[in-house]
Amino acid sequence: MKKLLRFLLKTILVIFILLNIIVAFHAYKFTHFYNNGEVTIKKPEALTGWDKTKTMLLGINAVKSQNRVQPDSAFDVVKIQAKDELQLEGWYLKKESATGTVIMFHGHGSSKSKILHEASYMESLGYNILLMDFRAHGGSGGNTCTIGMIEAEDVETAYNFIRSKGEKNIVLWGISMGAATITHAIDEYKLQPKKIILEMPFGTLLEAVKGRVRIMGLPEQPIASLLAFWGGVEHGFWAFNLKPCEYAKRITCPILLQWGANDARVTRNEIDCIYKNLATEKKKLVVYETAKHESLCDKEPEKWRSEIKSFLLN
Repeated sequence: MKKLLRFLLKTILVIFILLNIIVAFHAYKFTHFYNNGEVTIKKPEALTGWDKTKTMLLGINAVKSQNRVQPDSAFDVVKIQAKDELQLEGWYLKKESATGTVIMFHGHGSSKSKILHEASYMESLGYNILLMDFRAHGGSGGNTCTIGMIEAEDVETAYNFIRSKGEKNIVLWGISMGAATITHAIDEYKLQPKKIILEMPFGTLLEAVKGRVRIMGLPEQPIASLLAFWGGVEHGFWAFNLKPCEYAKRITCPILLQWGANDARVTRNEIDCIYKNLATEKKKLVVYETAKHESLCDKEPEKWRSEIKSFLLN
């Protein structure tokens, strides 16, 4: 009986160690992007048995996003140095007699070129636009992403760049990781924008990882907690402290919070938590009934434009 018990304990220990090794590889791949040309992406039908096994055990090599289209309006390419001397790239669309400036932040694995539809409409409302690439995305430097932890510095850097131009009416807009990162920057650096628009922010980093695990059809726990743990350890931070739901308590300016009812990544509970904790009475939650975790502007354009116009011009 004792031999059987020792065997079972050893087996459980081995499985636990192997699981952590596999999860650590996946966490690294989720937070690291390779430059184009460093990896070869095969079509699913071209994958061998070993290719599939490597993907399951070691994760997917993701290529760093690129900006494949540019704004229709005239713009300047701006290079802004982050605190750690990493160079961030932005597109600055400047108008005569502008109402203010909207600084825009994309989601994980995306780029500033993916939010041009949103930018174009807000520009038409009379605003200057600064579209930013987070570190490890698009035209910005670096290859590692911390899902909003260090990226909060990128938000502050862009904010200070616009302030240095004498702009007082600054609006922050973000989608998914971009939205969550804005809340962290508000908490960490005490930024004071005039208005904020958040689209589909996750409630905590752990919940964000749960959402990713969930859409893969895997059990959320213990995989999500292990992924969050190793992702943080690999990049030198405690992932469980990244909590936009808590950061919402420091947001006192008018805010528009938007979410898609069919979002499989961000739950209604997460959105309700953020909305409830917002420390301002000037807040509005808009739910898009047909939308998933996607561009709300592209999915329900008339409704999105109406809500954005009402919020920005009133």
